[in-house]
Amino acid sequence: MAAVLAALLAFAAWRLHSGHFDWSRFADSFRGLRWPWFVLAILLIFLSYWGRALRWEVMLRPLCRNASLLGLFRATVIGFAAVVLLGRPGEIVRPYLIATRQGVSFPSQMAAWLLERILDLLMVLALFGFALAVVPASRLHLGPGLQFVFRAGGYLCAAIGALCVALLLGFRHFASQAQDRIAAALTFLPARFQDRIRALVSAFADGMTTTGDASYFRLLIAYSLLEWAILIAATFCFFKAIPATSHFSLSQVTVFQGLVSFGGAVQVPGIGGGFQVASILVLSEVFGLPVETSSGISLLLWAAFYLPVIPAGLVLGFREGVEWNKIKQIRENMNV
Repeated sequence: MAAVLAALLAFAAWRLHSGHFDWSRFADSFRGLRWPWFVLAILLIFLSYWGRALRWEVMLRPLCRNASLLGLFRATVIGFAAVVLLGRPGEIVRPYLIATRQGVSFPSQMAAWLLERILDLLMVLALFGFALAVVPASRLHLGPGLQFVFRAGGYLCAAIGALCVALLLGFRHFASQAQDRIAAALTFLPARFQDRIRALVSAFADGMTTTGDASYFRLLIAYSLLEWAILIAATFCFFKAIPATSHFSLSQVTVFQGLVSFGGAVQVPGIGGGFQVASILVLSEVFGLPVETSSGISLLLWAAFYLPVIPAGLVLGFREGVEWNKIKQIRENMNV
């Protein structure tokens, strides 16, 4: 995935700097905004946080039968605000808050976070696979620079998807053997790195073996599908709010979501990262919009999907009495 993402970012950077940038066309992309659709998109993003809380509650059931959904929702909003403000280091906030508020161990919630990431990655791969299947056969414009990325991406999707499934099955049914194999593969690393990785792997294995029966996993898959359906619906509403993309069909929006989701792998504190660059690339090279228009839409998309959570997260964090310094100390000790 890193190789494909690097190719996307490099191609986008070259595309943006290879010609004259028309700032008036960039400004035009913000005009004519349809506010009802725009507000609905933001509301759906907050609904997706509730979907994540539902999924996390399933992972908590073996440890805490009376977990508060409202508390999980608040922790999710605060956690996403921390990610926007702090970048990837902010990921630790949500499992820390859930562990302290629900009375369970912090390692168990780090394991839940890892499981959530694997489930989301499987959804992203499924969407990306859909995009690979739809784009070549559609009337969408596909620039020659993306041909290699699409070919390589197909093989990469299959390989990463198989690895994720193998991890889930391995840690579910053969936790001890899987930990031994990973420990043996880490011997080339310095001892301190080996200890940290082993601790994280052990926490993940404990989480997998205590997650519950097969019905829990079916619920996790169902909630993951619901979560990403809400995200696609939010993106669909956003594009309806923009005159230049209001004609996009649900299939085209799904293609966009699948391709741009790879950009989420890069996060710069307060700015974002690959998400914006990848969305510019997809809108200009796949859908044939001018680079200036694509840039304006991508900036507005990031603002709509990421900025509203900051004030909400800060207010909830203040009400919850979040100890940010303590969270920072835990992150530094774990080197997360």
